[in-house]
Amino acid sequence: MRIFTAALAAGLVAAAPAAPPHDYPIRAVPMTAVTIDDGFWAPKLEVNRTVTIPHILKENDDTGRVANFEKAAGRKGGAYEGRRFNDTDIYKIIEAASYSLAIVPDPRLSTRLDELIQLIAASQEKDGYLFPARTIDPQHPAPGVGPERWIYENGSHELYNAGHLYEAAVAHFEATGKRTLLDVAIRNADLVCRTFGPNGRHAVSGHEEIELALVKLYRATGNATYLKTAEWLVAERGKPHPDMPPYPDKAFEMYNDRAYKQDQAPVVDQDRAVGHAVRAMYLYEAVTDVAALTDNDALAKAADRLWQDVASKRLYLTGGVGARGTTESFGEDYELPNLRAYTETCASVGNDLWNHKMFLLHGDGKYIDLFERILYNGVLAGVSLAGNTFFYQNPLESNGRAKRTEYFEVACCPANLARMLEQLPGLVFAQTPDTIYANLYVGNHADVKLGTRTVKIVEDTRYPWDGDVSLRLEPEGSGAFTVALRIPGWARDQPVASDLYRFVDNGGEKPVITVRGRNAEPERVALDVRDGYVRIRRNWKRGDTIHLTLPMPARRIVAHAGVKDDEGRMAIQRGPLVYAVEAIDNGGQALDLVVPRDAALRSRFRPDLLNGVEVVTGEGSRPFVAIPYYAWNNRGQGEMAVWIKEKP
Repeated sequence: MRIFTAALAAGLVAAAPAAPPHDYPIRAVPMTAVTIDDGFWAPKLEVNRTVTIPHILKENDDTGRVANFEKAAGRKGGAYEGRRFNDTDIYKIIEAASYSLAIVPDPRLSTRLDELIQLIAASQEKDGYLFPARTIDPQHPAPGVGPERWIYENGSHELYNAGHLYEAAVAHFEATGKRTLLDVAIRNADLVCRTFGPNGRHAVSGHEEIELALVKLYRATGNATYLKTAEWLVAERGKPHPDMPPYPDKAFEMYNDRAYKQDQAPVVDQDRAVGHAVRAMYLYEAVTDVAALTDNDALAKAADRLWQDVASKRLYLTGGVGARGTTESFGEDYELPNLRAYTETCASVGNDLWNHKMFLLHGDGKYIDLFERILYNGVLAGVSLAGNTFFYQNPLESNGRAKRTEYFEVACCPANLARMLEQLPGLVFAQTPDTIYANLYVGNHADVKLGTRTVKIVEDTRYPWDGDVSLRLEPEGSGAFTVALRIPGWARDQPVASDLYRFVDNGGEKPVITVRGRNAEPERVALDVRDGYVRIRRNWKRGDTIHLTLPMPARRIVAHAGVKDDEGRMAIQRGPLVYAVEAIDNGGQALDLVVPRDAALRSRFRPDLLNGVEVVTGEGSRPFVAIPYYAWNNRGQGEMAVWIKEKP
């Protein structure tokens, strides 16, 4: 059961710093105000809490990641083990576990985090520097680390590691009220702010992350220096960096390519997503944050241009980004190979959170449409149904070799996914002073603060399996306010807000909204969709219920003609879910399947399959069964395809 204690909530509210002078015009309803209790997400969140998080904690023990901090703290001898950025695997799982503790008290997990945090604190050097890859043996630092602090920041990942430390610290502080990790982060951030800036080192992070993390630390502490440093780091891109010599490892020449780390031009002049996809997503998150918190219109317009470029030329149907495996990077326009798709899980997590921030900045449902597409497809596919094996890459086609793994040498994705899922309750609703945005259709009950009163909401649905959604409102007191219901793009014949993908068949029925008072007949609401929402304003009374019906036929999608890998092929989508054909359901093969455009598609719920899924069936070159893409590769290895041939 996922709960939140009132005493803890009161303590955190009292500890909160003053509101910043500028901020997002829309804010998320806090995760602690929303309890997810549906049949789709609630079980997945419980698996994340009880299986995935403990699994990652154990893997970090078994692979020497925790031992590195023991060595840096002087508690154990030996050399640094693994990659120089492995510290972040500790930080990210602390962040995920902290979100979990905010919802579900767990004394054992809390004690484990306290132990890890004590170890991290003991590893920190006196001036705040925290980087076991150097601290363990400064004369012989780990491979990829320069002879001096920060000197090879284009490849050393010192600032990247620091950023994940700050995110973990803020999450732990907000969940528990304890300052143990927050104080570690503050000492490190103060060192970073003294080191970098107009009067310090002129360099940027080779792997973006610290920029968005400094914004989080600013929010938690109210220290404006952190926001100013984040703003400077964003503005410094595209300028000369005399304090940033070339990265010496010839095996990683791409680290010296400024476009690889989005440093090829000032951010305000960038209009094309280039380079390493994860780094780009983290930078674009930070750009959006800084734009909102400093009221910087030029940065906001840059974020808009970059978003449109991704959504129109570089986005996989599953919401994944990153076409090239050799460099984990974007490709040319419309370069979206299926078998070789890299689509790293971390990039999907970053893209999801960026889209949520773009919504908070602009209030347009197209960002939540893409957020939903990524969440249900690109993110959820990254972890098995059992919760203990993972994908680093998420291809849209497999020749039978792909397989989820218990952990990785470069293990950024598992904990990233775990922390993303734990944040889900805080991504369901958003609000302004007199508007509640219903963004995700997830069974839950929530307490939304509108000014001085609370509006209780009970949302009931089987989404994504069917599109019937009921929201019962229980406002305190009287007074009018607005409920904005998102009408998903897929329900309005628009898979994404560009011409990259389009439906080829008729969607048929249109969405229907009715409102019913306690003792009144249902009142039909006009489907006046503006910026992706139908806004209903009235003097809501206790027991008033909104009913939304979103028809969910299985539909065909085709790609823009520029996407050569999808030429002559179609994909299937039903509701927010992209479908895939897997060999185990289709006579041992999937890649040779042909489904003509006029073949009928049917769907039915299979409670006995993959923890319960809606399957799509039809007649092609043979009878076929398609399952939701997120559920593939849970029954062994085999061929898989999202894009299916329409002709032999």
